[in-house]
Amino acid sequence: MAKVIGVRFKNAGKLYYFDPGQLWPTAGDAVIVETARGVEYGEVITGVREVDDDKIIAPLKTVMRIATAQDKLHAAENEEKQDSAFLLCQKKIEEHGLEMKLVGVQYTFDNAKILFYFTANGRIDFRALVKDLASTFKSRIELRQIGVRDEAKLLGGLGPCGRPICCGSFLGDFQPVSIKMAKEQNISLNPTKISGVCGRLMCCLKFEQDQYESIRKSMPKIGKDVITPDGRGTVTSLDILKELVLVRVSRGDSYEYKQYPAADVQRLTPPQPQKQEVIKEPVRQPAPPAEAAPEKPAQQVEKPREEPKASGKRPFFVPIKYDENGEPIIETDDDTAEIIDESISSVVDDDVIDIISSVDELELYQGDDDTI
Repeated sequence: MAKVIGVRFKNAGKLYYFDPGQLWPTAGDAVIVETARGVEYGEVITGVREVDDDKIIAPLKTVMRIATAQDKLHAAENEEKQDSAFLLCQKKIEEHGLEMKLVGVQYTFDNAKILFYFTANGRIDFRALVKDLASTFKSRIELRQIGVRDEAKLLGGLGPCGRPICCGSFLGDFQPVSIKMAKEQNISLNPTKISGVCGRLMCCLKFEQDQYESIRKSMPKIGKDVITPDGRGTVTSLDILKELVLVRVSRGDSYEYKQYPAADVQRLTPPQPQKQEVIKEPVRQPAPPAEAAPEKPAQQVEKPREEPKASGKRPFFVPIKYDENGEPIIETDDDTAEIIDESISSVVDDDVIDIISSVDELELYQGDDDTI
């Protein structure tokens, strides 16, 4: 929390906070303060009070002094100079052929700077104009381009209601206004009726918007069925300010329109199906599996090697050559010859040897690939 005072530099300008320091100015006093534009002469709107730190733009500048009678006289002289500076600047604009409209002129309190406010449709190259004005006034020149709403605020005027426009009399900042506000307030969307002096939507549409929204929430919507003291009906229109509801009530084969206070009209809420409570059983989480003991590798038992058994059939065919006497001829060494001779004698039956003893049958036997 910080102690501040609220100072305004124009009739309906923005409120700025300053540190009062050792002084204690009250509302209505004139003070001399230092701003970003230079030394300014302003009026105290709110006296010394405490404000939250988040609403203050740090660092706060301290009030230089409370304005004296001489300071007030100097401020009045600056206002008189503004009229002559306005005419001179307007003449310079015509000489340079610039498409811009001069709106206002403002002197700083110490005459160190002169501000010129203008409007234009686009960007303006006014560098030559600034040099010409600086050589004429022997002071620092600053030109600022503003919008149509700021122009109406500086010039002032009367609104469609017949009173001075809000922005020129008491509004400090401009609030955003949308066409939706005019629709919710049942105002005609004719541009001539909802536009202000500046050509934009009137600022006063924002003033009652919050009240319209709060009342509309407590009233039934258009097209909904309601219950009235005369029976069931349908809402056709709403009067937000008077809080009245126009309802179409059925009378046999015809309808009748009646207006009721919003408090006497009850909304029809369709019965909502009751939700059956489902009792959810607690899900049992499975127990973590026990760690299995590592399996021992199976011991491989070497089986004894079995000797091949002799069978009555020959497992494979080995071509054998015979000599003239019918004896087998095998081209091997002596040891192998004895083994083959023994295997042949164990595999081949005696009857088979008798069958293949003849040469003719031996040729047939050797040409056949089937085993015996």
